[in-house]
Amino acid sequence: MATQFAALIMDTLLEQTGLEDIILSIISFVIIFAIMTVIFYVSGNAVVGRKRVSLKDAFSISVLGTLVLIVCLSVFSLELALLMSVIAWLLLVKYYYETGFVGAFAVGITSAFVSLVVLEVLSWVLGIPLVFDWLSVFVMG
Repeated sequence: MATQFAALIMDTLLEQTGLEDIILSIISFVIIFAIMTVIFYVSGNAVVGRKRVSLKDAFSISVLGTLVLIVCLSVFSLELALLMSVIAWLLLVKYYYETGFVGAFAVGITSAFVSLVVLEVLSWVLGIPLVFDWLSVFVMG
């Protein structure tokens, strides 16, 4: 009885305030940042080495890079926003991993490859073609 009452209260709260959308957005952002952090950590370890790569740095790169991407997408066209975001990501990797532009570029390429592998595995597990849906944004644009 108490669980039914709690579920009724939660359903009422979620319908009136849109709290469910906010919670789902927060959860999806946390999942995205967690996955991106792991991708940057693995890529950084593979390219730069463990001495200059930390999980904290990888998290900082993923958060700051995503914020730059969001700002650029809201201000500029898609092509310009993507170009500016890639430059920002490379500068962040260069700064946090204490490497040159070649090392940052190598981390970026490795991160893109690892991302595609992660997306492919997720699409296989979920049964949804995530990679091709994601790539269609660039082809159709």
